[in-house]
Amino acid sequence: MFFKLASLGVVALLASNMAAAQTPAPKAPEPNYTISYNLGVTSDYRYRGMSQSRLKPALQGGIDYANKNGFYLGTWASTIKWIKDTGQAQTPVVDAGSSSLEVDVYGGYKFEAAKDLTLDFGALQYWYPGNKLASVTGSSNANTLEFYGAATYGVLTAKYSRSQGNLFGAGLVTGTTSSKGSGYVDLSATFDLSNGYSFVPHIGSQTVTNNTNASYTDYSFTLNKDMDGLVLSGAVIGTRTKNNGAYVSTAPDGKNLGKGAFVVSLKKNF
Repeated sequence: MFFKLASLGVVALLASNMAAAQTPAPKAPEPNYTISYNLGVTSDYRYRGMSQSRLKPALQGGIDYANKNGFYLGTWASTIKWIKDTGQAQTPVVDAGSSSLEVDVYGGYKFEAAKDLTLDFGALQYWYPGNKLASVTGSSNANTLEFYGAATYGVLTAKYSRSQGNLFGAGLVTGTTSSKGSGYVDLSATFDLSNGYSFVPHIGSQTVTNNTNASYTDYSFTLNKDMDGLVLSGAVIGTRTKNNGAYVSTAPDGKNLGKGAFVVSLKKNF
């Protein structure tokens, strides 16, 4: 009888252990925020259709902080050539600074306003360390602050950005040449093609206050392939300007910075 009871106790103990083993462990609480990093290279740094690197390759990278309550902060940087080129294009040559770096700092609030509708409001400061673009006649400091608002519904995103001062040094700070209040409208869509592929068509319109010749439209068609955080992109990019000479790099080789091109990029997300 004792052996039988002991055997029953062993069986009960084993059953208890098996039940405990089959009970899933409680999920760890989700973190209140995430921090991500990215590092990449591109065959031509295009921003709003215009080359910032004189149609040459550029190195890029950034850090992003996103809180689950919707607030986010980030910084991103890329090598550039256009500020130094602008000074060299003057007669006589002007020292516009040897700045070869663009640093962007941004922050905002992104939230779901309704089913399938996400709104995003924020500010973005473009900083060009060491730039002396104000030394160029008719120009001002290249550093630029923009406020923006965006709405995403399904695959579609519409965004509007407005400069709070002169736009990338265009014009003087005051008077009829000031470019304060310049705006950029961005319309794009993101289509998930499965297996890590996505397709992103885009069209944008840049309006430069007090300078209609500098206003233009741009377009792009981008195919991305995400391979476990390593993203390979190929994009057809082009612009249509009101003045063909408004965005020509006259130093050192006189290239049209908005000419149609196929741009290849590789980025690693961490």
